[in-house]
Amino acid sequence: MRVALLGPTAVEADDGTPVDIGGARVRMLLARLALDPGRPVPTTTLIDDLWGEQPPADAGNALQSLVSRLRKVCPVALEPGGYRLGVATEDVDVFRFERLRAAGRLDEALALWRGEALADVREAPFAGPTAARLEEARLSAEEDRGELDVAALTALHEKHPLRERLAGLLMRALCAQGRQSDALQVYAGVRGRLADELGVDPSQELQDVHLAALRGELGPRPVADRLPVRLTSFVGRDEELAEITGMLGQARLVTLVGPGGAGKTRLATEVAARHPLHGKGRVWFAALAGIRAAEDLAGAVLSAFELSFGGDPLRRASEGMNRIAEVLGAGESLLVLDNCEHLIGAAAEFTTELLRRVPNLRVLATSREPLAIDGESLCPIGPLAVPNGQADVGRFGAVRLFLDRASAVKPGFVLDESTVDDVKLICRRLDGMPLALELAAARLRSMTVRQITQRLDDRFRLLTSGSRTALPRQRTLRAVVEWSWDLLTEEELRLARRLAVFPAGADLAAIEAVCLPDAFYVLTSLVEKSIVDTVEIDGEQRYRMLETIRVYADEQLEASGEKREVVGRFRRYYRELTERWEPLTRTARQLEAINVYEAEQDNVVAALRGAIDDREVELAADLLGGTFWYWLVKGDNDRAEMSVRDLLALGDLLPPDRFATFRAMQLIMAAVPGVTDAQEAAAVIESCVNSGAVQKYPSLAIALPMLAFLSQNTELARREVRRASASEDPWARAGAEWAHSFILVDEGDLEGAERARDRAYDQFTAIGDRWGSAMTLGMKAAFVSHTGDNQAAIDLYQRGLAVATELRSQDDAVQQRWRLAVEYARMGDHAAAAREVAAAEQFVRDVGNDQLSTMLGYAKAEVVLRAGGLEEARALRASFEQRATASSALGSFVAEWIAMLDTRIAIADGRLDEADACVAVAVRTTSDRGDMPDLASVAELLALVRHAQGRDDATVRVLALAQVIRGRLDMGDPDVRRLVAELGEPQPLTITKAEALRRVRDEAGLSTG
Repeated sequence: MRVALLGPTAVEADDGTPVDIGGARVRMLLARLALDPGRPVPTTTLIDDLWGEQPPADAGNALQSLVSRLRKVCPVALEPGGYRLGVATEDVDVFRFERLRAAGRLDEALALWRGEALADVREAPFAGPTAARLEEARLSAEEDRGELDVAALTALHEKHPLRERLAGLLMRALCAQGRQSDALQVYAGVRGRLADELGVDPSQELQDVHLAALRGELGPRPVADRLPVRLTSFVGRDEELAEITGMLGQARLVTLVGPGGAGKTRLATEVAARHPLHGKGRVWFAALAGIRAAEDLAGAVLSAFELSFGGDPLRRASEGMNRIAEVLGAGESLLVLDNCEHLIGAAAEFTTELLRRVPNLRVLATSREPLAIDGESLCPIGPLAVPNGQADVGRFGAVRLFLDRASAVKPGFVLDESTVDDVKLICRRLDGMPLALELAAARLRSMTVRQITQRLDDRFRLLTSGSRTALPRQRTLRAVVEWSWDLLTEEELRLARRLAVFPAGADLAAIEAVCLPDAFYVLTSLVEKSIVDTVEIDGEQRYRMLETIRVYADEQLEASGEKREVVGRFRRYYRELTERWEPLTRTARQLEAINVYEAEQDNVVAALRGAIDDREVELAADLLGGTFWYWLVKGDNDRAEMSVRDLLALGDLLPPDRFATFRAMQLIMAAVPGVTDAQEAAAVIESCVNSGAVQKYPSLAIALPMLAFLSQNTELARREVRRASASEDPWARAGAEWAHSFILVDEGDLEGAERARDRAYDQFTAIGDRWGSAMTLGMKAAFVSHTGDNQAAIDLYQRGLAVATELRSQDDAVQQRWRLAVEYARMGDHAAAAREVAAAEQFVRDVGNDQLSTMLGYAKAEVVLRAGGLEEARALRASFEQRATASSALGSFVAEWIAMLDTRIAIADGRLDEADACVAVAVRTTSDRGDMPDLASVAELLALVRHAQGRDDATVRVLALAQVIRGRLDMGDPDVRRLVAELGEPQPLTITKAEALRRVRDEAGLSTG
């Protein structure tokens, strides 16, 4: 809790929430207790300070009543010495002000004031004298600061016309603006008031200011700008700028550390240019990049002062330091030491000595490693923020910088649909490093942005068009990296080049296994020198290189002749890692395993792609087998499909069990009901069985029965369910129950399917597999919804969403939230449905998944339609068609989903012939692929069309057919419930599902051929 008295009395909780104190007398009590924080104040003192000479008749009880009211919001305790407010001294702004003022941090001290001290409790007897004392301290601080502008000084002078020091400050400020006559009038006014009111003359100090004003000695003087010329705008480092400015207010030495090309020099220059001392001509900039010998450092700093020295070389260092200290010691000073890394030891000694000799000096240094001296505050400067799938890319620092520099060399260049993907790629591939982005933007003079992205793999040849006036090491990207590389020892060079094999960085164990035993101290040295960066994940440090440094390191690894050996160790390490963690993705350690896979994903992919490219078949198969299930759990289907395709392309080189397994996975990923080739599916399943793959790969426990089911081979599906049910692996047995539920639904045994799902859920939960649990909960929710219990379905979807979110599975989380939104809409809670859609949209924006975003567009249109938002639904339908048609991900479902939206919109518009034609499209696509659950839903939509047409005999017939196809009507759909309420439940039909399918097609006017 914090108490503020420098203005109206106020209290804030620790999280910044304002606390309502109560009435005036309670605020008085709080203010008085806060002036003695943490100490008891005697009861008699409180009574005197609150009521003075006229206390109430029962003052003790009155005080106790006030304390009781205050205790409701503040910690007040009764102790032997009186009442104590339980706050620390530092939590009361009065005492923070006094501490900051004593430390000379006047700007921070004065920033605490929000008006007149104790402004709302001045009626209390104690408040007047205390406020007067505080106001005097405030004025003294303002005078000590001496940096207010004329307007502020004028206001203070008018309020305190007899304060001579204040008058002198105002006169100096007026003279600095060339307003000498106004300054003399101020003096005349003060002199007259002193004579009239006090009968005294102005002090000698004020008379001296007056004389200097008369002589013109206080006129405007040009302020020397000794900083490098800033010819370009400053973009993308606003947060760092504020942070460094704050650090300079607290510490005397601040060092900006980071890799070459991060923009440390420019940032330091901007900080210095905006520092108050710059306006006083007390900022110097010493560029050390061109200095090679440590003994020349003092001379480089002196040259920044436009001074030089010669004489005996043995005496130069001490004489140089004396002259530097003399210049800097003449007043408060800021010295920028730029590029200390190649003279790091000498720079550290020089800075230590200078700070010791000049107490009013602050140093801002830039380096690729810390100076490592006492009192140093480090500010790491890394890449600019880069978009990672987010839609609003223009707010990211890297994009802003690239666009600024691009428009300078190519007027008219803007971020639009034709450039946004290339700009994002450039920013990401160049790590958001300012110099690299500026070099890339400069290429727009002669290249298109697409040509730049196509040549990023050859970045060292591409990015060579830096400023001719820049230092040689800043003109090309290669020179930037080479400057850092040249500062490394032999052992550091060996480890640095070998680290190039890790595209995702690595932990210490991986680095020591692949690159260098006992690597820790060499590795930390590379971190210190900004060759390697660190990031902490779950309490463990990971080490990584920026992509540009890694590309350079890879060149050095190739040149060293070590690459084949190091890459071999790298691939074998990740084969062992995935073999160790893959089984755990289906256990209670699933989240732990996913954390490992997420951290190592790019490394695993690099090892896999490399093994495939080099035709290391066994290694590639092991790596794919070790990561495939993780991809499916996370919804990374594109990567899984591509990797399986490329591995299968090795053909006969693969052992039979591997080939059969991955061919089965390929078929299941591409499977659509009724479309999968039944013969090939059966042959692949038999290959998995005969080769022994079913014993080796637990995922086949689900894949094989589902592949058989989707190819409409129910007998084979049942056989594989029995095989998996007999497995020793509990996960395989749970998967068998899960697959069995599909077969039972298809046969119309809805109760048996639900029991199978319950068993699957219980077994998945028992072994800790969140993926299986979430999938089963979603299926259970859909089943419950069809019974008409929307709320129970919502509860199940929410449980499934919680599990999917914990699992961090993008696909599953969005699908659970999508279904949850639709279920709310079906229940009639349209506000909740809209909230779920908005949450799903935010999630998709954050992860940057275009496919999920497109699918969510369809869900949103359905939710809006159910809420009666016809116009918005039309717009969403058009947007969905445009985006879905441009993507191949949804395939034939695009036409089907559009047809269903168009049907609902046409019904709402009363365009019933059009609704009839649209629903026929949906009937054709679902019946062609034999997808019975989807066909049942489309049949119910056809019934709505017939009802709207006034053909209720046909409506009843179609509802009866939908009941056969699914096994029940979807009573969770309010439209279906309405039809049943109006027309009654249809009489059960004793026909097969195949016959029901034929009749639905007939009802839709389709050929049954």
